[in-house]
Amino acid sequence: METQTINATNLKLKEFFVNQLRDIYWAEKKLFKTLPKLEEAATTPELKDAFDQHKHQTQTHMERLEQVFGMVNERIDSTKCAAIADIVDEGEEIIDETKKGTAQRDTGLIFAGQKAEHYKIATYGGMVNLAKNLGYNNAADVLRKTLAEDKAADALLMQIAERNVNYQLN
Repeated sequence: METQTINATNLKLKEFFVNQLRDIYWAEKKLFKTLPKLEEAATTPELKDAFDQHKHQTQTHMERLEQVFGMVNERIDSTKCAAIADIVDEGEEIIDETKKGTAQRDTGLIFAGQKAEHYKIATYGGMVNLAKNLGYNNAADVLRKTLAEDKAADALLMQIAERNVNYQLN
């Protein structure tokens, strides 16, 4: 557990930090359950592999968040993340409304995946800075690892789109 000097401002900032921690923990758990559906719906082997790889990373992300809860002396809990819930719903609509085995479906799945990654990148980036400001340097280091992995996952999805999926004519 990290120590910090608590004043009224820090108390409110810590409360905000913990709320964001609960939000992103819910998001990671939801994505962990959703990624196998995206993998199954994808056509391109490279995209299937990317979703599978990120499912394993997401398990690690959840474990890291559990560590952060301990570092800031909070119990592990989650609060529904409306943004990720909507992105997951959109991904399911893409699957329902596109033909299996088409570039259209894979393109839509890439969009949904990148939307989730961008939300997570914004959240983790803000949390790293707030953790540092609150004196939770070890927590910031843990969160920074996940931020880097989510940036890499976003870049991989873009590469798959640019190299392959967006150029298929089916």
